[in-house]
Amino acid sequence: MSITITFIIQMIVFMILVGFSMKFIWPPIVKALDDRAHKINQGLAAADKAKTELSLANKRIEEELAKSRNETTALLADAERRAQAIIQEAKGKATEEGNKIVAAAKGDAEQQIVRARELLREQVAALAVKGAEQILRKEVNASVHVDLLSRLKTEL
Repeated sequence: MSITITFIIQMIVFMILVGFSMKFIWPPIVKALDDRAHKINQGLAAADKAKTELSLANKRIEEELAKSRNETTALLADAERRAQAIIQEAKGKATEEGNKIVAAAKGDAEQQIVRARELLREQVAALAVKGAEQILRKEVNASVHVDLLSRLKTEL
C-alpha cells in the first residue's frame, strides 16, 4: 500500500469521525453548554433583581424607621404635654384643697373666737355680779336679774 492511499483512507475515516461527532456527539454538548449558559444568565438576572429588591427593601425600611421615629417623638411629646397637664391639674386641686382647708380653719378659728368671747362675757358677768354682791353686801339672785345680766352680756 502506498502512503497516498493510506493517507486518503485516514482522511475518509477522519471525515466519518468528524461527521459522526457533529451528528451525535456535538449537539448534546452544545445543548448542555447552552443550557448551562442560560442557567447562568438566569442566575445573574435573579441576582440583579434581588439586588434591586434589596435596595428597595432597604429604602422602605429607612422610611418606616423614620416614620417610627417621628411617631415616637410625637408620642413622647404628647406624653410630656399630658404629664404637664396632670401636674398642673394636681397643683390646681392641691391649691383648691389648701384654700378649703385654710377657709375651714378660719371658720373654726372664728367659731372658737365667738365661743371664747361668749365664755368670757359669761365669766365677766359672773365676776360683775360677785363684785356687785360684795359692794352691796347682799346676795343678788341670778334668776331674778336675768334681764339685767343679759343686757350686761351684750354690752360687754
